[in-house]
Amino acid sequence: MNATFAKALLDPQMPCPPGLRAWNGSDPARRFAVYRNNVLASLGNALGETFPVVRQLVGEDFFASMARLFLQASPPRSPVLAFYGEGFAKFIAAFPAAASLPYLADVARLELAQVHAYHAADLPPLESASLATALADPELLPGMCFQLHPSMAVVSSDHAIASLWAAHQGLLELAEVDTRQAECALVLRNGLEVEVSRIGPSDCAFIQALAAGSPLGSAVGAALAIDNDFNLASTLARLLAGGAITRFTLHSGSQMP
Repeated sequence: MNATFAKALLDPQMPCPPGLRAWNGSDPARRFAVYRNNVLASLGNALGETFPVVRQLVGEDFFASMARLFLQASPPRSPVLAFYGEGFAKFIAAFPAAASLPYLADVARLELAQVHAYHAADLPPLESASLATALADPELLPGMCFQLHPSMAVVSSDHAIASLWAAHQGLLELAEVDTRQAECALVLRNGLEVEVSRIGPSDCAFIQALAAGSPLGSAVGAALAIDNDFNLASTLARLLAGGAITRFTLHSGSQMP
């Protein structure tokens, strides 16, 4: 009964589950239809709150239809809807009606990263003085490992996802965005505000390597493999200014490229 009820609740094509009774003897099918509409609308609104730029890009009607199909394929598993939509980007990538917007799935990935950043744990940023002392010794640099803030993420795409996001915040003119331009977005919470900024591909490779646990020397190597002009000093300064580095450890035996 519970499985049948849940399935019918998300599928308007299914009939009212058998066995339902209304307290006043009214038609349970009509009451169930109202309840189903409310549930679908609430879940659709929750998705819209998590993916507002996706919704703006496709329009209200298209988003509502797409969201309803997603709800039927991937109903929520928890009453807490803060993270509902984990599989939405993958769903969009395989959704035929969205094929003309090849950047849409990656925009969804970026917006989900913002949600995760907002709800990530708090950690105090690293004191720059202690890091400056370690950085002053060139022999220690290659083996340094950094712990990054839990809210931090990078999202890379073959499309201009950071610029699209910025345009929908009023920071750019949408007409100026070339969606075919590959971009990488840095997501980081600053206080209670989640910030999104565009970074270069070498910066993206560097941060991804650090996040994977690579020591500084290996991370720099990953960045230089993409761009010989990678600037370690400015990238570290940017991460420190944003509170993205929370801890560092020293290891020997690594070499700086």
